[in-house]
Amino acid sequence: MKNILLTVSYDGTDFCGWQRQDKSDKGNAVRTVQGEIETVLKKMLKSDIALTGSGRTDSGVHAFGQAANFISPYDSIPAPSYVKALNGYLPKDIRIMDAEEVPMEFSSRFNATSRVYRYFMQVETPPFAKDSRFVWYIKHRPNLQNLKEMAHVLHGEMNFKTFAAAGDVSLSFNRYIDNCDFYYDENNPSLLVFEIEANAFLWKMVRSLTGTFIDLDKKGFGKDDFARILNAQERSLAGPTAPPEGLFLYKIKFDGIRRHV
Repeated sequence: MKNILLTVSYDGTDFCGWQRQDKSDKGNAVRTVQGEIETVLKKMLKSDIALTGSGRTDSGVHAFGQAANFISPYDSIPAPSYVKALNGYLPKDIRIMDAEEVPMEFSSRFNATSRVYRYFMQVETPPFAKDSRFVWYIKHRPNLQNLKEMAHVLHGEMNFKTFAAAGDVSLSFNRYIDNCDFYYDENNPSLLVFEIEANAFLWKMVRSLTGTFIDLDKKGFGKDDFARILNAQERSLAGPTAPPEGLFLYKIKFDGIRRHV
């Protein structure tokens, strides 16, 4: 047996998130990224395969570098061979970017030390049609310095109850923020990027933060107002939740400090 770690990229537009769902939607099968990959692995390996992801993405959310591992019953298949083999059967909105063998005790979920998300916003000028599934179109140009100052409020361990979606069942609202910033893409002055790295995230937390930052800036508020909302730990004070199409799970890191969730 071998433990295989996959790096997965996907266009989440037509998926009901990453996690396999056993229930159907009004009698229709629910399409998930995990479910699609497990189905192909079962056909290839002639065995039921459980795929462990490093984190869950919601409906419509994308990934550049989701990490997921599974136990292969075959020692004879080299890990890199899974890239071409899986991509030959998977739908075009899922691509395996890399595959490597890892120790048997490795878990892409429990060995991950941080997750990096990027949220992309096209400002002022409308996005090209080919990009419209992957950005949030904002008709005005936000104040970049103001956004950066608000984002920099987030550092270290903090309580994010204000930005937890209704129905979140997390045992703790505390998360540890390693990095949080706004910047414009160096190749596209109209592409605004919000990047955040943390040990883990609450349900819809990144989208809630993004929407709140943009809303506060548009209304002329700044970092002190954001800090007040954060510390109030009251969901009703958060701004609108940004749409899913601009959000990407960008990278999973395994080489940092493992912090509690």
